[in-house]
Order: sequence, then structure tokens, then C-alpha cells
Amino acid sequence: MADVVLITGASEGIGRATAFTFARQGYRLSLAARTPETLRQTAIDLEQSLNAEVLAVPTDVTQPEQVESWVAKTLERYGRIDCLINNAGICMSGSFLQTTPEHWQQLMAVNFWGYIHTIRAVLPDMLKRKRGQIVNVGSMGGKMPLPNMSAYCASKYAVSGLTEALRLELQPQGIQVIGVHPGIVNSSFLKRALFLDELHPEAASQDALAADGSAREQMEQALQGFWVSQPEEVATAIWEAVRESKSEVVVGMARWAVGAYTLFPGWVGPILQGAPR
Repeated sequence: MADVVLITGASEGIGRATAFTFARQGYRLSLAARTPETLRQTAIDLEQSLNAEVLAVPTDVTQPEQVESWVAKTLERYGRIDCLINNAGICMSGSFLQTTPEHWQQLMAVNFWGYIHTIRAVLPDMLKRKRGQIVNVGSMGGKMPLPNMSAYCASKYAVSGLTEALRLELQPQGIQVIGVHPGIVNSSFLKRALFLDELHPEAASQDALAADGSAREQMEQALQGFWVSQPEEVATAIWEAVRESKSEVVVGMARWAVGAYTLFPGWVGPILQGAPR
């Protein structure tokens, strides 16, 4: 019987590409995303193009009762859970003082607590069967600091720590925990990203804006660079990590940046400090 994979943030970008990648490998799919329309269309596309078996459940991962309902429907439909891919997330750019406690709570609710809720929901079945894989999609921002992204980096560093600690705890019980860390990805995340200089322009430095452009403009320029990954590249990295039982993967050109920071933080740090804001 084919394995079952659960994917959050599955309607667009990395999540959608990952759903197609696993469907091509014969997996049965259980997909979650907040927007019912795009999630439904993803399910239709998978069924029509690949004849995939798909369960699509609109789910807000910040709401544990919705996550528990999604997992319960998955077990009712398929009877087992083999792999969870935590992918749902949001990006936020802004200085520390622009970032209010409400912004921090919003970001952590999705990027960190969303992962906690899904892992807690799937673990009982995995522990009972003494097998399973949990993939946490992090970010290069969880392996090295990025300028004017303190909240985002904090949420992704939390994911990295969670992943590494859970790996030690669950590996003896037959469950693999995998971290996959993309760099900049040319996906639909830009339209969902929060740019605090747009929300609070009165708090932004006008000198910085005049010299460097808005944070959105800078991100749009960055997405034109040769170092940018495509969603399909990240999806392939996730599949290879699952297939080969890797502990951690840094995707694409991000591996060079993370490697340089790990080896030479005293050199890379000042370069990051001088990066456009």
C-alpha cells in the first residue's frame, strides 16, 4: 500500500511543488492550506494530471483544533501517516523597533507554533507504528542572520532548534526528523510577505528608503538573481532528503552562504551589516 504524506501550505509555491513531486512517486496525499479555493484547485490539478489520490482539507495551522481535525480525517481516509512535511510559513521584513509584539506573535504562530501543532497531532500514530518521517522546512534565515529580519530569523532559528532536538528524541523510536533549509525562493510567498515599512512608513528611515528603495523593491530585485531557487528545486530537495533519510539539507546557493557564515562569522557578519536595508 502506498505511503501517505501530509503537507502544509500545500496550495502554492513550495508546498504545491512538493505535492506534485510526491504524487509522482506514488504517495497518497493529504494537503492543508488556509485558502480553500487555491487548495481545491491544487487537488483538482493533481487528480487530473497525475491521477493522484488526494485529500484536501482547508486548515489554519495556528489553530490546533483545525490541525487535529485534518489529521483525524487523514487517518480516517488512509489509516496511517508516513510523512509530515511542515511547510506553511510567512515572511516578515522590518527593523526591530518596527516589529511590534503583535507582529512577533503573528509570525511565531505560523512559523513555529504551526509546526508544533502538526507534529503533536501526527506523533501518536507514528509512535504507535514506530516509524515515520517529519520534515520541517526552515530557511537559511534559521542558519544565519539576515538584516532587518530579526523576527523572521528568530522564528526559523526556533524551527532549527526544534528539528535538531526532536531528531535526538525520536530517532531511537524509529522516527526521522529532517530539516530542509531553502534560501530565496521564487514563489508566491512575496504576495503574502509582510513589509513593515509599508505598514508603518512613519517609522521607516526616509534616508534608507531613498538610498535603497522599499523592502519590497529590494526583495523583488533579489528574486531576479542567479542564486534564487525555484519551488521545484526545493521540492526535489525535500524528496531526496526523505528518500535518503538525510538529517539536514541546505538548498541551492544558500548552502554557500550558510557555509561561509558557519566557518567565518567574523567576516560574513560585517558584509551582512552592510547589505541593503
